[in-house]
Amino acid sequence: QINFVACQLFALLAAFWFRIYLGPSHASSAVRHAFATLFGIYFAVFCFGWYSIHLFVLVMMNYGIMNMASIPNIHRYSFVVAMGYLTLCHISRIYIFHYGILTTDFSGPLMIITQKITTLACQLHDGIGRQAEELTAEQNRLAVKSRPSLLEYLSYLLNFMSIIAGPCSNYKDYIAFIEGRHVHMKLLEVNWKQKGYDRLPDPSPTGAVMYKLCITLASLILFLTLTKNFPMAYIIDDEFLDKTPFLSRLGYLYVVTQAAKPKYYFAWTLADAVNNAAGYGFSGVDETGAFRWDLLSNLNIWNIETATSFKMYIENWNIQTAAWLKRVCYDRAPWYPTALTFVLSALWHGIYPGYYFTFLTGILITLAARAIRKNCRHYFLSSVPLKIAYDLVTWVVTQLAVCYTVAPFVMLAVEPTIKFYKSVYFHMHILSVLVLLVFPARPQAYSIRKPQHQATQNSVKSK
Repeated sequence: QINFVACQLFALLAAFWFRIYLGPSHASSAVRHAFATLFGIYFAVFCFGWYSIHLFVLVMMNYGIMNMASIPNIHRYSFVVAMGYLTLCHISRIYIFHYGILTTDFSGPLMIITQKITTLACQLHDGIGRQAEELTAEQNRLAVKSRPSLLEYLSYLLNFMSIIAGPCSNYKDYIAFIEGRHVHMKLLEVNWKQKGYDRLPDPSPTGAVMYKLCITLASLILFLTLTKNFPMAYIIDDEFLDKTPFLSRLGYLYVVTQAAKPKYYFAWTLADAVNNAAGYGFSGVDETGAFRWDLLSNLNIWNIETATSFKMYIENWNIQTAAWLKRVCYDRAPWYPTALTFVLSALWHGIYPGYYFTFLTGILITLAARAIRKNCRHYFLSSVPLKIAYDLVTWVVTQLAVCYTVAPFVMLAVEPTIKFYKSVYFHMHILSVLVLLVFPARPQAYSIRKPQHQATQNSVKSK
């Protein structure tokens, strides 16, 4: 943890220096790629020692696949090799280290690199191996038309801004950032002459970085004061279970789940700030005309804490991983995309049994929540009081459902997970099954998610 914080703080300083002294107007793309790569490799070796060899082995194995595999299969081979290697490393944590987390745990960076490898492979497949009319609008926008050079490839996967904690970004966005087109491309989406500008403005990330550093500091304080005082293990303590009523146990479950969040808020917000400090992460202009630096943001804290649906919560938590799952799995799955996406998410996180309890439970609750929303929500939109009551009830249910779902994710092992679910009578599982029996959820077919041009043609025909 000390190495992680030290590297991220050093990366923050290096990012400011990188933007000021190695900006696109001061250095060539090759120099920027080389600096970002070499610093990233240094951080990996500093943090993880000889374990960092796993990162480099995976990167070079997939570089060989990217250059030797046929384009129709490049995304399949890259996915199997990257996920297979990651899974082998996850297995070693259980069977070699017996559920212990290594003091120099390299699995986090390996998970981010796996995301980037599979993202690039899919986008390369889209750009070279498929016709434009076969792609969705997003796939068309992100498609990569040529294989990257070795320097570009290493820079994308190992750059110092994301090597430690991510987030995963799209290859075309990263290359545009290195080449100095990143901000310019987003600014061109706005008619600045109508706003009274004679030329394009020059957005500075300093304000966004300072704001995110404040969130990081607050999260660190909460982590140091709350997390260790409200351990998740206490919810299955025998004395606690014997003396605490059911509703009180649910209330405490919410408290300990809240206490577990600050470490994620800290790590993800700091990683976002590092990228912004380097000038990466500009996403355009909002409705008020303010510059936005949330292209790489991994969470929206306000939307998480006020979520009134399971879907809303998931969409605002670990945003870049959710985007990765959508692009490499959900949009490409031939059937049962929701179930396959949850399974991939569990496999990517590791092979601890608790992960699979969490994500399999998540499938059930997602389907149940979708069925309730589809069949019931419209009855509560006729008046403001009804809508407020609906939002209040769904907020409570959503927060408790999330707590119920993620508890095994923290506990990891089978025994405490089963003990926890028994202590709360498997109530969310039972309620979800009953909901699906009363309101059967229609399975999502792959054919529904049509390419952009096909949806447009169908719309024109219907008119």
